[in-house]
Amino acid sequence: MPVEFLTDEQAARYGRYHAPPTPEQLTRYFYLSEQDHAFIAQRRRKRNRLGCAVQLGTLRYLGTFLPDPTQVPDAVTRTLADQLDIDPDSLQDYRKRVSTWYEHQDLILRHTETAPFDDRQAFRLVRWLYAQLATGTLRPGVLFDLATAHLIAHKVALPGVTVLARLVARVRDRAGTRTFEGLSRRLSPAQRAQLDQLLVLPPGASRTPLDVLRTPPTRVTAPGLVAALQRVEQIRELGVGDVDVRDVPDSRRSLLARQAQGAWAQNLSRMGADRRHATLLIFVQHLERTATDDVLDLFTGLMTSLALRGEVRRRKERLRTLGDLDQAALLLQDAVRVLLDPDMPEAEVRQRVYALVGEARLRDAAEAIRALASEDDRVVEALGGHYGTVRRFIPALLRGVTLEGTPSARPLLSAWAFLAAQEKEGRGRPSWSNAPRAFVPRAWERRVFPPGRPTDRAWYTLCLLDRLHHALKRREVFALHSDTYRDPRAELLQGDVWQAARDDLSRALGRSLDARVELDTLTVELHAAYQDAQASIPGNAAISITQEDGQAQLVLSPLDAQPEPAELQLLRQQVALRLPPVELSTLLLEVHALCGFAGAFTHLTEGRAPARDLPLSICAVLLSQACNIGLKAVARPDVPALTLPRLSWVQQNYVRAEGLMAANACLVAAQDDLPLAHVWGGGEVASADGLRFVVPVRTISAGWNRKYFGAQRGVTYYNFTSDQFTGFHGIVIPGTLRDSLFILAGLLEQQTRLDPREIMADTHGSSDVIFGLFGLLGYRFSPRLADLGDQRFWRVEKDAVVGVLNDFSRHVVNPRLIAEHWEDMLRLAGSLKLGTVRATAVMRTLQRGGSLSGLGRAVAELGRIEKTLYLLNYVQDETYRRRILVQLNRGEGRHSVARAVFHGRKGELRQRYREGMEDQLGALGLVVNAIVLWNTRYMQAALNDLKGGGLKVRTEDVARLSPLLYEHVNMLGRYDFTLPDDLAGGAMRPLRDPDSLEDYLAQIP
Repeated sequence: MPVEFLTDEQAARYGRYHAPPTPEQLTRYFYLSEQDHAFIAQRRRKRNRLGCAVQLGTLRYLGTFLPDPTQVPDAVTRTLADQLDIDPDSLQDYRKRVSTWYEHQDLILRHTETAPFDDRQAFRLVRWLYAQLATGTLRPGVLFDLATAHLIAHKVALPGVTVLARLVARVRDRAGTRTFEGLSRRLSPAQRAQLDQLLVLPPGASRTPLDVLRTPPTRVTAPGLVAALQRVEQIRELGVGDVDVRDVPDSRRSLLARQAQGAWAQNLSRMGADRRHATLLIFVQHLERTATDDVLDLFTGLMTSLALRGEVRRRKERLRTLGDLDQAALLLQDAVRVLLDPDMPEAEVRQRVYALVGEARLRDAAEAIRALASEDDRVVEALGGHYGTVRRFIPALLRGVTLEGTPSARPLLSAWAFLAAQEKEGRGRPSWSNAPRAFVPRAWERRVFPPGRPTDRAWYTLCLLDRLHHALKRREVFALHSDTYRDPRAELLQGDVWQAARDDLSRALGRSLDARVELDTLTVELHAAYQDAQASIPGNAAISITQEDGQAQLVLSPLDAQPEPAELQLLRQQVALRLPPVELSTLLLEVHALCGFAGAFTHLTEGRAPARDLPLSICAVLLSQACNIGLKAVARPDVPALTLPRLSWVQQNYVRAEGLMAANACLVAAQDDLPLAHVWGGGEVASADGLRFVVPVRTISAGWNRKYFGAQRGVTYYNFTSDQFTGFHGIVIPGTLRDSLFILAGLLEQQTRLDPREIMADTHGSSDVIFGLFGLLGYRFSPRLADLGDQRFWRVEKDAVVGVLNDFSRHVVNPRLIAEHWEDMLRLAGSLKLGTVRATAVMRTLQRGGSLSGLGRAVAELGRIEKTLYLLNYVQDETYRRRILVQLNRGEGRHSVARAVFHGRKGELRQRYREGMEDQLGALGLVVNAIVLWNTRYMQAALNDLKGGGLKVRTEDVARLSPLLYEHVNMLGRYDFTLPDDLAGGAMRPLRDPDSLEDYLAQIP
């Protein structure tokens, strides 16, 4: 094809019948009206009337005419022939006079008022294409499809495929050229020269300045932080950070930054001047934001590391001095016993003590107690010995990071500015006697401001950095020129934009703009829930009320294991025995043949023709990443699509986050299309849980947690599992951050056709704020509770009588706070719904409550109502509790499959950079979904085989089956990517015979 971005298949489908029309389409496009009958009746011969009708229906259905109008599906011919009462076979006689075809086409265009594609229509289409490209970056294939739909909708006959494709390509190229020229003109000659120097290899160097700048830090150390700050300074010295590029769509900027990130410096230098300068401008601004993120990630990681190391040192020191402390305490004990003796005269106490233990020994013991029994908080004591480390990076940090914050962070920011002024050279530095004090917690005061002495500079600095560390995590303090640590408040819908959207968003959220209406509804609902619980709890054997320390405690018995009838065990065994053994490599190819998921991966530039046998290469790369075995294990020098250079090229240019997300959506949709999946669930329910991976390489994207990672660092792959067993989203979390930060993000950011409205999680994923935001957005949050003793039941009305629950519901919600902030709460929910603000940033800000002028507390108050409704349902409904448990078990079952797949390199994740972690774990989730889809398809066939054999299959037993099986999937050894033609055509493998010795031996590892 002369047009690169269209595949031969796409070109062949354009303006052609690629499948017979459905009955609905036949009715819509091929039904002849009275006007049509009158128009067709003007043709004299039957063959001409039928041929004219066929061309008329074809134009309406395809938007164009066929080169041979008789090459139409039989269903079209029969439908039109029946309406005209003409023999369908007469259409073949329509081929005799080609000139008649074109005469009819002109008449049909006038009859249907369809415009031919002439210069005027081409000019209009060009203007429309420019408008589309001005608002975003569309792949040329997508733009081609949109242009086709636009022409059909405006009743313009489609041109030839080459004409339209070349027009789309030309407009896209010109739009890109205009963007490049516009951006390049905003740069001064000096700035262009600075950008060009990034691509020049200095004498004696092995890397260009661009390669140096785009390499992120990997070591969480003070020197590593200093180097990261120097990197930020070098980026800013290029002097292009303030060039305004806000008129360029975000998607376009992301594409240019992605191209520059992965391109060789030599390839960038070969670009035209305007394109090169524009690309580097966008990339350098992107690089400044990500480099600032790296600095703050390093800072938070280093502060955590210092605290952990300090705690280890504190404990060792404590153990080392424990003997001395015990001796001094025992000596003082003897002295105190004399002091407390009621028979001892007061005048003789001192002499008796001195005689018993000795004055010198007593003074030494008191001094030892004072020195060894620290009054400091554990965190204060842990950070106490690290000022030397902090001093190495604090000057660069003060210079390199500009901070802003909420009103509650003003004392901290004042101290930050004071410390920055102290680092300036020359005179005019403020006196330490004027150092801001308001940010210092009570635990630090004795160290920072020792009584009777000047402010301790070292302890002041350590306290400030500790407070900054916590404020950054809570998003109470923000950084300019940052993506991760920017101000989430600035991303909320505001002003006229909010006013224009508030009505539509409130309807979309199912919420009233009147807070009173919402509160009245919630009050009635809560009262009814209390009444139901009050009536059911006394007769519920799973609930008991006990007394502990004078307080009533509500105790909920654990769920008993659900019995498995013999029929279910037999069904599970027979289905598993029938699943045919399969290599993981061919499993992926077979799944691609079923749903075409590999077609979702596009080239980095999104304008290059697809490579030959690309799905084969993509499946090999996905398998190597998912199994954690590297490309060499799947490379085949005798297969062009599997050579190591080819696989490396595909991995660099095709397998990235957006492609993984689109391919995963294909798998989720294919699973949703299977009837068996709907026996398990409709996609409305999901669960969230974390899968932990040790990361033994140096990286700033991993965190400490001795429980999960031992003495090493690690990450958590927080993934979301639907009730159809498919994973629809995953988030990489450094270490083991609080899960509730990411639960909402998974629901809002996922891109599949599923729309879960209820999500299950473990106890640590719950909080009042989570319940509040879930309620605002129309979701139902259903965590599994480990203990009811720590849970609070809330009321809206203080005097409400709730019977046996009176002792447990003493706490009263503040409805006034909800009413005062109701519009801001809707604005927050609307911003989350539209994606203008990230859920993780909002959760960090709101978790502590009140940081957005009371908004956090208001959301938490609403969450207390929602949480109480959940608790009342949870304690009285065993079926509800079991549904939660079943769904969480599905998520844990996916983790087992993922562990089996991710077997290489001891199951450790060895990516240094966050993007690499996301891509590899995204590939793992994709492969697990492929296994689930393959299993579901063959399990359906196995069930049909069992039914055909006379086995009684109960629906309730099928609902308890699971596609999370992998014993029949070979993930080890040599990987063969050969797929038989019949399987590539959609055929299925024969089921295994449970009674066959050969099939039995084949399943043994």
